[in-house]
Amino acid sequence: MGDNRATSLKSALIIGIGTFFLASFFSLFSELVLPKIQILLLSFLFLFLIIFLGIIFDIIGIAAAAANERPFHAKAAKKVKGSVQAIKIVRNADRVASFCNDVVGDICGTVSGALGAAIVFQVVLNHPGFNESILSIIMTGLVAALTVSGKALGKKKAIAEADHIVFRVGQALAWMENVMGVDLFSRKSSRKHKDRRR
Repeated sequence: MGDNRATSLKSALIIGIGTFFLASFFSLFSELVLPKIQILLLSFLFLFLIIFLGIIFDIIGIAAAAANERPFHAKAAKKVKGSVQAIKIVRNADRVASFCNDVVGDICGTVSGALGAAIVFQVVLNHPGFNESILSIIMTGLVAALTVSGKALGKKKAIAEADHIVFRVGQALAWMENVMGVDLFSRKSSRKHKDRRR
């Protein structure tokens, strides 16, 4: 009981610190880079990219929590690439969902808001006659509408195609392990959740 609580506190602390540095990095990046982008279209593309990234990770987090581990065992028996990683994702669904939905999702939300404000400033700077307050309201509504509607559609897809999505992510992780030598899941963690969905 005590070990589980200590582990949970440690994980929460690591996530909190990681989120702080990641959010600070992306916010600093947007503050330094966006004002130098003279083409307004590129600024909007960058904003849409951040929103899209948040939606994709939200889908992955939900799919990880909704997926069933059993279909991946048959693929693993046939040595299909990505199946072992998919099993790890399902067994570590709480960690995956926390990272994708809480860490990446919140960071993308924060950064997209900052980007929206920077775009408004850029427009007003180039067109002094525009009303900054009205533009800010429109931009806030646009960012919120795209984010909420995108995640709403993504949730339906994530639940309906959870196994397929997790398998595709597993294939991406398998590629990372083979090419980059990066293993996001420790064996110890996988053993800990071994009997979770049997």
